[in-house]
Amino acid sequence: MKSVTNSFVSLGHWPSAGGFGFNTDILATNPINLSVVLGVLIYFGKGVLNDLLDNRKQRILSTIRNSEELRKGAIEQLEKARARLRKVETEANEYRVNGYSEIEREKANLINATCENLERLENYKNETLLFEQQRAINQVRQRVFQQALQGALGTLNSCLNSELHFRTISANIGILGAMEE
Repeated sequence: MKSVTNSFVSLGHWPSAGGFGFNTDILATNPINLSVVLGVLIYFGKGVLNDLLDNRKQRILSTIRNSEELRKGAIEQLEKARARLRKVETEANEYRVNGYSEIEREKANLINATCENLERLENYKNETLLFEQQRAINQVRQRVFQQALQGALGTLNSCLNSELHFRTISANIGILGAMEE
C-alpha cells in the first residue's frame, strides 16, 4: 500500500523541464496509460461503435418489419383458410342434407315400386287362380258332359232296338235335309 501512495506522491515530483521519457514505475503510469488508451478508444472507437450499433439496430428493425409482414401474411392466410373451411363446412352440410333427402326420396321410390310390384303380383296371382278355376270348371263340365253323353248313348243303345234305331236315324236325316233346303 505504501508503494501505491508513493506513486501518487511521485506525480507531484515530475520534472517540469520538458523532456519526454519513459516512466518505468508501473504503478505510477498504469492509471494514466489506461485513461489515455480509454480516451483514444472512446474518441476514435465511438464512430465504429455507433456504426456497429446502428447496423445492429437496422437489422433488428428490418427483422421486426419482416416479422410483422410475415405475421400479416399468416393472418391473411389464416382468414382465407377459415373462409375456405366455412365454405367447405357449408357445402358438406348441403351435401349431407341433400344426401339425406336423396336417400329418403330413393327409399320412398323403392317402397312405392315394391308396393306396385306386390300389387301386380297379387293381380297376376288372382288372374291365374281365376284362370285355373275356369279351366278346372271346364274340365269338370267336359267330363260330366262326356259321362252324360256316354250314359245317354249307353241308355239309348240298350233301349233302342234296330227298328227304333232306324227310325231315329231317318228322322234326323230328314231334319238335316230340311235344314239344307
